[in-house]
Amino acid sequence: MQMADKTRTTKLANNEVLRFIFSAGTAFLVDILAFHLLYHYLLFHESYFFASFTLSNYTLCLAISFFLGVVVNFLITRYLVFYQSSSRPSKQFVRFVMVAIMGYFANLAVIRFLIEKLHLNPDISRITAALSLFFASFFIHKLFSFSLTLRRHEP
Repeated sequence: MQMADKTRTTKLANNEVLRFIFSAGTAFLVDILAFHLLYHYLLFHESYFFASFTLSNYTLCLAISFFLGVVVNFLITRYLVFYQSSSRPSKQFVRFVMVAIMGYFANLAVIRFLIEKLHLNPDISRITAALSLFFASFFIHKLFSFSLTLRRHEP
C-alpha cells in the first residue's frame, strides 16, 4: 500500500462521522432486516392485543426491530465511534435509550403518515423514516448520550 493510500485510510478511519455512519448503517440493516422478516414471515395478523392495547402489525414489528437496532447501534457507537467518552457505560446506555425512545416515536409518526396517508409500502416507509432522522441522531448522541463536545477529539 502506498503512503498516500495509508494516509487516506487513516483519515477515513479517524473520521468520527464516517464511523457513525458505519455504526448507524449496521444498526439500520439489522433494524430493516428484522422489520422485513417480522412483518412478512413471523407476525401475520393485522393487529395484536396486549392488555388493553391494540397494536398494528407494523407498530409491533417496528418496536421489536427498532430495539434490536438500538442495541447494535449502542454497542458499535460506544466502542467504535465515541470511545473517548469518560461517562459510565450504564449512564451512556440509559441516555442512548432515552434518545432512541424519542427516535422510535418520531419514526412511528413518520411511518404511520407514510403508510396510512400516502399508502406507501411498509418496508419503504420504514427505510424513509429511518433515513429522515439520521443526521439529528449523530449530534444528539454525541452531545447528550456520550457527553462529548463538538470539537474534534484525538484518538
